[in-house]
Amino acid sequence: MDKHLQALDFNSILERLAAQTSCPDAFDMAMNLAPCKDLASAQKLLSETVDAYVLLAKFGGPSFGGLKNVNNLLHIASSGSILSMKDLLDCASTFRTIRSLREWYNQCESVETALNRYFNTLIPHRSVEDRIYECILSEEEMADNASPELADIRKALHRQENKIREQLDHIIHSGHYATALQDAIITMRNGRYVVPVKREHKGEVAGVVQDTSDSGATVFIEPMSVVDANNEIRVLQSKERDEIERILAELSSMVGDLYEEAKRSYEAAVLLNFIFAKANLAYDMKASEPILNDEGIIELKKARHPLIDPKKVVATDIRLGEDFDTLVITGPNTGGKTVSIKTVGLLSVMAASGLMIPTADNSRMAIFNNVFADIGDDQSIEQSLSTFSAHMTNIVDIIKRADGNTLALIDELGAGTDPIEGAALAISVLEHLSQKGAKIAATTHYAELKAYALDTPRVENACCEFDVDTLSPTYRLLIGAPGRSNAFAISERLGMPTEVVEHARELVSSENTKFEDVIEKLESSRAAMESEHERASELSAKAQEEKEKAEELRNSVERLKNEEIEKARSEAMKIVEAAKREAAYFLDDLDKLKKEQKNAKDLSQLSADAKATIKKHQGTLDDITNPIVALAQDDDYELPRDLVIGDTVVIADLGTTATVTALPDKKGLVEVTAGIIKSKTPLSNLRLLEGKMKKEATKGQRSANRSTSKNFTSKLDMKVETSVDLRGMASDEAIPALEMFLDLQLRSGIDTFTVIHGKGTGVLRKAVQKYLSKNSHVKEYRLGVYGEGEDGVTIVTLK
Repeated sequence: MDKHLQALDFNSILERLAAQTSCPDAFDMAMNLAPCKDLASAQKLLSETVDAYVLLAKFGGPSFGGLKNVNNLLHIASSGSILSMKDLLDCASTFRTIRSLREWYNQCESVETALNRYFNTLIPHRSVEDRIYECILSEEEMADNASPELADIRKALHRQENKIREQLDHIIHSGHYATALQDAIITMRNGRYVVPVKREHKGEVAGVVQDTSDSGATVFIEPMSVVDANNEIRVLQSKERDEIERILAELSSMVGDLYEEAKRSYEAAVLLNFIFAKANLAYDMKASEPILNDEGIIELKKARHPLIDPKKVVATDIRLGEDFDTLVITGPNTGGKTVSIKTVGLLSVMAASGLMIPTADNSRMAIFNNVFADIGDDQSIEQSLSTFSAHMTNIVDIIKRADGNTLALIDELGAGTDPIEGAALAISVLEHLSQKGAKIAATTHYAELKAYALDTPRVENACCEFDVDTLSPTYRLLIGAPGRSNAFAISERLGMPTEVVEHARELVSSENTKFEDVIEKLESSRAAMESEHERASELSAKAQEEKEKAEELRNSVERLKNEEIEKARSEAMKIVEAAKREAAYFLDDLDKLKKEQKNAKDLSQLSADAKATIKKHQGTLDDITNPIVALAQDDDYELPRDLVIGDTVVIADLGTTATVTALPDKKGLVEVTAGIIKSKTPLSNLRLLEGKMKKEATKGQRSANRSTSKNFTSKLDMKVETSVDLRGMASDEAIPALEMFLDLQLRSGIDTFTVIHGKGTGVLRKAVQKYLSKNSHVKEYRLGVYGEGEDGVTIVTLK
């Protein structure tokens, strides 16, 4: 690995990434990951990581367990070689993993991601996978049902073995051989069943000696009665081996035929394993997607070094490349200067490698051709303190290779030599790198570099905050303010005699003392401003929270109002429809009486009842539909202006629209005209109507006054319709309306009509058809066809 990447501990990041992988090839990909040098390549890798990160959040992670590199085995099989049972099980394991990956992808296939092309490369081979697992039980055992022939052979073997055991069992339990046998057991030697016989009695058991014990006291004899059976077993075992070899050849041929497809699938699966490893690492680091650019701009929000304990690391904001190109970081040792520049460098190469970085959202990171790091102090994670010569060797190499798309990170620039010469050399190095267009972050203790940063355009001071009271760093990077070494304060706090510290202060030049005093004042001002900023932020956040609460309350009230209005409208519609139906019933009865020539008394009584009912419902309709009622409810109402003759008003206690015909008299009474009636009413009892409100109220009053007569009296002489619209009605409302309409059709001599019930959920259609099926006047009915309304209507034919 490049020494500059090692200096940034990028190898440690790769080790953490590799630990997230599940197969050796993905592990190797992780360990060999290198940062891209162009924006397009880095953005492509990062998009893949982010898509995997999103998929993990939505669907959980896919399993890559069992993924093995069997490309070589498949190649061998494709050339006609026979694979072992272990090799075939490895192939089946890989096939199973590829299949499970594809099945996992199928559940989230609707999501368009940069990973789709890799998942689409995965080709499952379920039949081959199942065949292998069906035939092979383990690396050394073939299943009996791998083939019918193998099953028959093994059945024959078992029969022969049982036959031999029965014969030998008879021998070892026979009293005739009790003294000759060493033990009453059956064992095997050279693949043949034998019994152990004492050496001195071997002549008593007729058979073939197959083996002798190490002591020579026991001989293992194969009795003559089982020799033929043992020979038969050897023959069957040979057939078994041949059949197993044939099955292995068959399976090897099957996997060999899949070589090219399986190879591509495996390579895609390895790449997916690598990409999801990057996504899992992002979860571990609580990382986010940076906004990449090739303009050299770095803006890290709440950046955290990924190798520091998450419980101890301090998030910090770091900027470079937009307002300034060189950042000079000063401050005491152990304050976090080195960690700051290593964080910038490490997050830069991580982003260029397609990794998400541990920062807040919307952080920006530039992609550089080169990232150079000369870092070597006792705080380095992997290096010890470097000498001045080693520093200069690295810096010389950086100067030679730097260009306009370089990020240079230099720790303790100019240290290890005479302070005056070191400071001068440090300034010269910064200027030379800046002239080449490089972006630079350097740490130093030299006051000359602080002054240089203050006086030079596009060079900025920064410091790591240090709490002198507790003698501990806060590790926060403060851009815009140079740091102080705090050597005198720290020494005094640690117990250095006061006179020694004071004498040291006297030895410091007056210019340096003034410079440090300016820095101290700047730091005090910064702390005060930061405190005010935090307080302002808290107040702003609180105000925003209150605003959101008020907005939520307003929306809630608005929703409640709309719900109540809708509810009232629905109730009004029900009352209106009920009134229409009831009035229509009475009018139909009047028609019947007229046709049947009932006596005048019945007709008069029924007519009076109908008129009373209509009048009652007309009043109800007025109450429900007239918007003037709402205006009358307002007890706190005040006229928006003085009334003038001709104004349209509402008489609140009557709910009637009227016109002002005379202005208020001494008693506050106003003369108004409602229709043909003139009257006087108190000024406080009037509500002025203007604009849209006036139109709606006037229209509502007129329509309410004439709605009953228009809807009901026209029933007597209306044209007979051949369709009835029941849409919007509940079943218990629709059926009476349909019944009334059907009766009208019968009396009008119409034999076919259309019921419009709409498609909807089908509840109203079922209720209509249920009624029609039981009505004795209905000959038949059917759903409409194209051009008639299809399933939204029912065509009825009467008898």
